[in-house]
Amino acid sequence: MSEIGISGYGCYVPRFRIRTEEIARVWGQDGQKVASGLGVTEKAVADSDEDTATISVEAARNALSSSRIAPEEIGAVFVGSESHPYAVKPTGTIVAEALMCNNDLFVADYEFACKAGTAAMQTCFAMVKAGMVKHGLAIGADTAQGKPGDALEYTAASGGAAFIIGNSPLAVIEDTYSFTTDTPDFWRREGDSYPHHGHRFTGEPAYFRHVETAAKNIMQRNSLSPHDFNHAVFHMPNAKFPQKALSGLGLEKEQFLPGLIVTDIGNTYSGSSPLGLCAVLDIAKPGDRILLVSYGSGAGSDAFVLRVTDEILNKRTSPPFSFYRNRKEYIDYATYAKIRGKLIVK
Repeated sequence: MSEIGISGYGCYVPRFRIRTEEIARVWGQDGQKVASGLGVTEKAVADSDEDTATISVEAARNALSSSRIAPEEIGAVFVGSESHPYAVKPTGTIVAEALMCNNDLFVADYEFACKAGTAAMQTCFAMVKAGMVKHGLAIGADTAQGKPGDALEYTAASGGAAFIIGNSPLAVIEDTYSFTTDTPDFWRREGDSYPHHGHRFTGEPAYFRHVETAAKNIMQRNSLSPHDFNHAVFHMPNAKFPQKALSGLGLEKEQFLPGLIVTDIGNTYSGSSPLGLCAVLDIAKPGDRILLVSYGSGAGSDAFVLRVTDEILNKRTSPPFSFYRNRKEYIDYATYAKIRGKLIVK
């Protein structure tokens, strides 16, 4: 069987930005204290006419263009998000219809907090490997929620990435591995507008246990060390957590800084590590090896070992992640509250 991996990739980040100092200005000294410890200067904000479906469509169109395949060649569409626009109606069917895929295809929405997008990648990889489909489309996208005044509001952002999984890859998936436990660090019940979080569980035993264990185990079973990777991308709830985890594993800054995009984009939840991977693929060279580790509260991590091929030279996405990163229009808190539905009119 030929090698299987990422045959095309694309991303999308809304143009609106709000600075964390603007959010802190509204919430006073307590807000300023929270903002200063996150390492995030601004975040991307979806407009009133943008949601997970529109973000997914834009990213998927870019991924299709990168892959050089026709939409009718896609046999499966999986959209991972924790902000699907409908409680009962799939986002994936909207995406498939917008792309003009054939109707004889698998479609499902995934939800596992911030790792739903990488779970979609794993499913596509397995289906292609099993011969069930020729190509699968995996998407991680969110318009993340944060309760006004809560610590999450400073980082919860909007954006997404899409990957065509198939043959003739620009990055081979050499291995993938998952580590999962029942850790109640973050949740949102049906009908709640905003998520809750168990503060003392957020770092340990939630984020650090899962991403570090997943990274160590996939390296061990592939007889690899941190020095065997040119790039590493971990889930980015803020700027401090991934840097601490990556450094603790023995990875150097030059290996993970290109994918550390949270500082001026924010935490795009299911789009976080996938967007970081897009940023890395934009600059990666043939032969480079990439370590990708997502994290989803609740809790679990998906790890990938990726090897870049010569196809990267012909299949880089356009527009690149840097286009969306640099395309920005700043808004104040009042505008942000209005377009994100944080104002309740009775």
